[in-house]
Amino acid sequence: MSNYTNPLTQMALVPATTQQSSGTNSKGGTWFEAMARAWGEALDNQANIIQQESDQLNNQGTDMPSAITELTAQSQKMGFLSNSSHSAISSVGEALSTMARKQ
Repeated sequence: MSNYTNPLTQMALVPATTQQSSGTNSKGGTWFEAMARAWGEALDNQANIIQQESDQLNNQGTDMPSAITELTAQSQKMGFLSNSSHSAISSVGEALSTMARKQ
């Protein structure tokens, strides 16, 4: 039995070197967790944009094609972000799992 430790495995388990300094929301963790949080924040931001666009349509009653098209575009962007976040987190998670098995 060898004491060799794969450097990629060590890197995967290293805590994130930067922390968010936003008071009580300050979170450490691994870079994988930081990546997942960043994707979550991006999705939250896009959801807020969609909510604002939707509220604007409902409150102002502007059923203008340009406003509807903008809401559709923002919704498509949310779909792209959602698919990308799923792919990125799944791919990295699988890679980490594979590295852990090869130890």
